[in-house]
Amino acid sequence: MNNPIIQTLLELVIFYVGLKMFSGGMKEMGNIGHLSHFLHNPYYMFIGAIVCTLLWQSSSLSTTAIIGLVASGALPLPSAIAAILGANLGTTGTIWLAGLAVSEGFPSGVTKQVALVHTGVNALMAIALLPFIQPIARFISRF
Repeated sequence: MNNPIIQTLLELVIFYVGLKMFSGGMKEMGNIGHLSHFLHNPYYMFIGAIVCTLLWQSSSLSTTAIIGLVASGALPLPSAIAAILGANLGTTGTIWLAGLAVSEGFPSGVTKQVALVHTGVNALMAIALLPFIQPIARFISRF
């Protein structure tokens, strides 16, 4: 296939199917009692989401996993909110990791400035919101 439009659409369809399969697999994990202490602690979920997002290098995949766990009933809302904040912060690491993998070191110049802004904004958001996870969850649960 030499048509870039068709190739791109096909790749997006394959990516979407993969995310749906991943989400379905996460829903099946609803009976994971041995992880209940981890799943019910928002701060553990925050750190875990950072790590998973760094490993997967995809906040979309982390968010899909979080939604699957919430849908299965395994992950309570406060922990899910904390995990989303962690996934947002973890995704900033992909810029730094990509810089190490693609170039000969950390990003520099304008790339470094963009990476710093991306990391800083997500870090500030996490610092500002993490202490208020319970009230945010109570507010969101009204909808």
